[in-house]
Amino acid sequence: MRTALIVIGAVGLVCGLASLAFGVFPPMFVFGFWGVILVIGTIFERVIYKPNLAERPGPGYQRTTERFIDDQTGETVTVYVEPATGERAYVRD
Repeated sequence: MRTALIVIGAVGLVCGLASLAFGVFPPMFVFGFWGVILVIGTIFERVIYKPNLAERPGPGYQRTTERFIDDQTGETVTVYVEPATGERAYVRD
């Protein structure tokens, strides 16, 4: 799915550049805008989301009462938080 979104975004960017080359400005903005959003959003999503950990994170993390079932793996996940920074860690149960 990610690959398809990146390809669609790249096609949008190419169409935007082609519209710019031919001086057709409204389509250039539409194609270019959505192409950039799809490509950057898809790549950024992959960087920002972290995988679930197999064991408790390092010192300073506190267990919260928040638990959920991961849609991809079907495993129960417990949320830990580092109070000083607000960083969250997701640990498989």
